[in-house]
Amino acid sequence: MEPFFSVIVVSYRSGGKLRRTVANILEQTCTDLEIVIQDGLSDDGSTDGLPEDPRIRLFSGRDSGIYDAMNRAVKRASGRYFYFLNCGDLFFSKDVLEKVRAAAEAEEAAAPHVSAQDAAPRRYVFYGDIKERKSGQIVASNPVMDDFACYRNAPCHQACFYDRTLFAKRGFDTDLRVRADYEHFLWCVYRAHVRTVYLQFTVADYEGGGFSESPGNRKLSALEHEAVTALYLSPGKRLLYKSCMAVTLQPLREKIAHGKHTAALYDRVKNGIYHRK
Repeated sequence: MEPFFSVIVVSYRSGGKLRRTVANILEQTCTDLEIVIQDGLSDDGSTDGLPEDPRIRLFSGRDSGIYDAMNRAVKRASGRYFYFLNCGDLFFSKDVLEKVRAAAEAEEAAAPHVSAQDAAPRRYVFYGDIKERKSGQIVASNPVMDDFACYRNAPCHQACFYDRTLFAKRGFDTDLRVRADYEHFLWCVYRAHVRTVYLQFTVADYEGGGFSESPGNRKLSALEHEAVTALYLSPGKRLLYKSCMAVTLQPLREKIAHGKHTAALYDRVKNGIYHRK
């Protein structure tokens, strides 16, 4: 019998972070899950000492990067909903999966069985907020995934629960080094016509400071953002949204959002605006 959730964790030389993340997953009050670990042949002992639990499935093999490892894990996962948690990241509370399952079952029962766009079974992406461990702040996701939100504030994969069928035809684009999860989210919205459902609670305690956030990759991230948005949004919309961000001092706001003494105030203001929508 398939589990309701597949929690996918990719790892490579993660030290004790993998064990900490797995232990955190096993604390969930919803037990209808599997943990699919895709390890890139770590040689630091990080995969040793994992709990003996039949829900844990460990696979090892060489990969070409984090998104390739995620794609490999997807092929082994069997849950109704896929969720990707990086080593070092944690669920925010023990009842996250229980609350997501309740929301998913309620949504599935209430919504039409087919989508208007293609008369196919309705598919969902459920997403919530995250806690940014570095600043200690709760970072709210936009409650409505309109074009502007998709351009500037799509949720990270640690905030999202994906219908498994969204990976049946395509996984993450491994030509993208830091923005493949962003591209896949936009594909879900604009090509697969999913119903995005905002969960008004915090999903993950996000460690941050990873590959995509290193100084050397911020420029690459910006370039990939331009390339990805060009696939899904018209030149006119991209120009409009880019102009809006410039007029509203987006670079300055980003510094404020990540500042040690300013992040709390910024997030309170932003969260208040989002939650009033």
